[in-house]
Amino acid sequence: MDNRKLTSLLLCLLVASPFSSALLLDPRFAGSHFPSVHAEKLIRQLNLSPKEDLNVVKGGDGSSGLAGGKRIAERKLRFPNFGVGSGFSVDDLGHHAGYYKLDHSHDARLFYFFFESRNSKNDPIVIWLTGGPGCSSELAMFYENGPFAIADNMTLVWNEHGWDKASNLLYVDQPVGTGFSYTSDRRDIRHNEDGVSNDLYDFLQAFFAEHPEFAKNDFYITGESYAGHYIPAFAARVHRGNKAKEGIHINLKGFAIGNGLTDPAIQYKAYTDYALDMGIIKQAQYNRINKIVPVCETAIKLCGTDGTLSCMASYFVCNTIFSSIMALAGDTNYYDIRKKCEGSLCYDFSNMEKFLSQKSVREALGVGDIDFVSCSPTVYQAMLVDWMRNLEVGIPTLLEDGIKLLVYAGEYDLICNWLGNSRWVHAMEWSGKKKFVDSSEVTFEVDGVEAGVLKSYGPLSFMKVHDAGHMVPMDQPKASLEMLKQWTQGKLSTTATEEENSVAEM
Repeated sequence: MDNRKLTSLLLCLLVASPFSSALLLDPRFAGSHFPSVHAEKLIRQLNLSPKEDLNVVKGGDGSSGLAGGKRIAERKLRFPNFGVGSGFSVDDLGHHAGYYKLDHSHDARLFYFFFESRNSKNDPIVIWLTGGPGCSSELAMFYENGPFAIADNMTLVWNEHGWDKASNLLYVDQPVGTGFSYTSDRRDIRHNEDGVSNDLYDFLQAFFAEHPEFAKNDFYITGESYAGHYIPAFAARVHRGNKAKEGIHINLKGFAIGNGLTDPAIQYKAYTDYALDMGIIKQAQYNRINKIVPVCETAIKLCGTDGTLSCMASYFVCNTIFSSIMALAGDTNYYDIRKKCEGSLCYDFSNMEKFLSQKSVREALGVGDIDFVSCSPTVYQAMLVDWMRNLEVGIPTLLEDGIKLLVYAGEYDLICNWLGNSRWVHAMEWSGKKKFVDSSEVTFEVDGVEAGVLKSYGPLSFMKVHDAGHMVPMDQPKASLEMLKQWTQGKLSTTATEEENSVAEM
């Protein structure tokens, strides 16, 4: 039997399941597993309302004040309405915004922000990628780990725990069509990690050519959620480019995945275990939903070999597990199960859209009449054939070559929960697997208070972060900044080793 027939059979088996059929007929969740509904729901839950579902414009050059014919066009940035007491000049701030004209595209441009470190220009370069897929990195910039936050009166206030206090910080709106990034040709919309990682690699080459003074700095890749796919692929692309001496050497030292989706086969299987452990579902419900798991596992295996129609099928099949749990969880916020969603609203990030729509802000950014697409349903759907692929497979090579990996997860997130993340990290085959698995958990402390639990061996670290949901830098800003500092300075695993040695001596 060929893969297409197997895929059709999987979908038939799923619909034939009594529990699944009941779920599909429930008016609260009818169609909730369909991609367009998922994408729209994601946007509503964050109280976002982008005017367009994708940034496609007529004509490329000249549509934006920054996006002329140059390969990269950048300007120094001074946001208007900066809060009282900022007291910095543009040069002191070292803030920049720019467009990169993608080399290998029909007519695409990536928009980015670059914030020089408040501490030292010698600090590492850290790039942040927001997931979705299809959500702008400005979400993290303004609500998680950027230099400032947006006040209700539309002024900017300093973020005391912004990651620019320990790094030179890059945010990129990607894939193409997200945020202020745009194209005039729909053929530039990406569907897999090859397209995404090549675009980011080409961007870095242009960025370091524009900023040669930063080219020798240590470089780290970070992000969260669907960036659990982006990050390993991007890290592998940078490492491959370095080995092949393709262009400017990028001093890649590590990559960090926060509450990410990386190995779906393991992580989807963990949904019911996490939900049961946290009291979201009961044992009988657990047993019933778990009947879908073998079908999901088979679908994911087919996705790994076929990569097209079967990957779409696996998305439908496997997301029934999550939808089934949420049908029982009611108004629980699946980004943070300690919280409730009111109607469709789980978070209110609408100030970001209001701020970025102001004429003075748009002039400062040089984006002209380009729409800001906070989250793109079209990009979300375009990446569906990529969703169920296992991005863990490229990580062992990076670890063997000494590239560090930190996987961290807030303990109250359901959708990319710590349990599933811990399981794929522990299951990963590499030379240090046994010693990592056998290593002891140690406490991660901030100001003498336990902020998480850490496990490390060699280049690999895993941390469960206390009192945090899906967005760790938003929920635990001080702890996340300290985590970044220690990790990039090589002190995170050192702390774990010292504590282990102390216990052994006792």
